Amino acid sequence: MRILLVAATSFEVAPTLEWLQMHCQQIGNYQFKKDFLELQLLLTGVGMPLTAYALTKSLGASKPFDLVINAGIAGALDPELEIGQVVQVKSEQFADLGVEEADGSFTSMHGLDLVPSDQYPFMGGKLTNPDADESFLPLVEAISVNKVHGYAPSIEALKERFQADIESMEGAAFFYVCLMEQVKFLQIRSISNYVETRNRENWNIPLAIQNLNKVLTEMLQALAG
Repeated sequence: MRILLVAATSFEVAPTLEWLQMHCQQIGNYQFKKDFLELQLLLTGVGMPLTAYALTKSLGASKPFDLVINAGIAGALDPELEIGQVVQVKSEQFADLGVEEADGSFTSMHGLDLVPSDQYPFMGGKLTNPDADESFLPLVEAISVNKVHGYAPSIEALKERFQADIESMEGAAFFYVCLMEQVKFLQIRSISNYVETRNRENWNIPLAIQNLNKVLTEMLQALAG
């Protein structure tokens, strides 16, 4: 089974990389093999433009992958989610692709009909993973942003505009490329913080990374057979 593991930064998947180096045969730069599993790690850089470019280039440069996995941390909009909880994203939206109106309100690219809300790969303005399976991890709906939110009025406006559970900076670009390239994919995220008035003292990135990589390594061991 050929897997492409996609992460924005190396620190988010550092424990998994260490596991790969210890337990797998290294067959190239960030390429590993173990039994029935062949894995390539792609570090894209932070943000949607970097993710879209790196992922598109990687998918077109080699033989097909059986599964593409995006792993990283995220901020929770839903207060019911727990810090350190690992979730699977079932849908994504580009949350800040549109225009700011004169009254301060926001109109999305779909609201402007620049991109019809049901033009493939969108469905009702959302990008949806048809293979998302709640038996694996709890399913959430996500938005992706170029600017993470930390100002109370903009956070409240965001929550009113989108019925989403988490926020990241890459997920929608990942969904878009995978859907357009028609590859099987999944996105898993671990909650590092709540989307609230910015206060990094309330964040727990080490716990989020620990839990994310525990799920990742267990999944890779299972896929290796």
